[in-house]
Amino acid sequence: MHVQETHWASAASIATGGKAMTAAGANGRADGVRTTPLRVDAQRNLEHVLRAAREVFGELGYGAPMEDVARRARVGVGTVYRRFPSKDVLVRRIAEEETARLTEQARTALGQEDEPWSALSRFLRTSVASGAGRLLPPHVLRVGSTGPGESVAPAEEARVPQQRVQPGGAELRLVAEEAAMVADDAGAGALLDVVGQLVERARAAGELRADVSVGDVLLVIATAAPSLPDAAQQAAASARLLDILLEGLRSRPV
Repeated sequence: MHVQETHWASAASIATGGKAMTAAGANGRADGVRTTPLRVDAQRNLEHVLRAAREVFGELGYGAPMEDVARRARVGVGTVYRRFPSKDVLVRRIAEEETARLTEQARTALGQEDEPWSALSRFLRTSVASGAGRLLPPHVLRVGSTGPGESVAPAEEARVPQQRVQPGGAELRLVAEEAAMVADDAGAGALLDVVGQLVERARAAGELRADVSVGDVLLVIATAAPSLPDAAQQAAASARLLDILLEGLRSRPV
């Protein structure tokens, strides 16, 4: 989990402001009306850029430069900017896709598991195994960390994981956005809603600690998906860490 405030705030303004149609249309999405389909080579380049962006941002955080994305995609940086006129647009695209993926995973767990704890733990295991937590947008973590009508105290913000320090750079701290952003973000709202259902079911069944919030569950996903150079080591570390965190979430008989 490594999101820079400046990139996210700018992305939000692009997505909601007068430039929305231009930005969306340039990256080939349906929300910017495109009159002609992408050529085969252009579509291939777009897929390579998106895959590379997910990998690079997952490893280095959203502070990673566009040049790193272009290098990983094996295209020129100009090709990246033709698809995404600013880094902010690319950041928002990746975060939106990751939010949608988590929402689908939560819905699957909710629909296929009858036992509340099994549904919650399945969602967490699936999400952590997919590495989705490394690309969660920050405003989801902030709003999810509170109950209805509650504000975020400094202690709450301190629980949000910090970004790694990139070589040669200063420390980059995750700074969450205002709650109003979620109200304008249908994807984030859907994620919070379905994860809230998982949490409420497990709490009502007496299997989840009463003080555990939706935000706590999302923070588990964000922190239990470390980025390690060896895939097998990463999978083992994630599984072990998640087992420990699940034990911490579960209620115990008094």
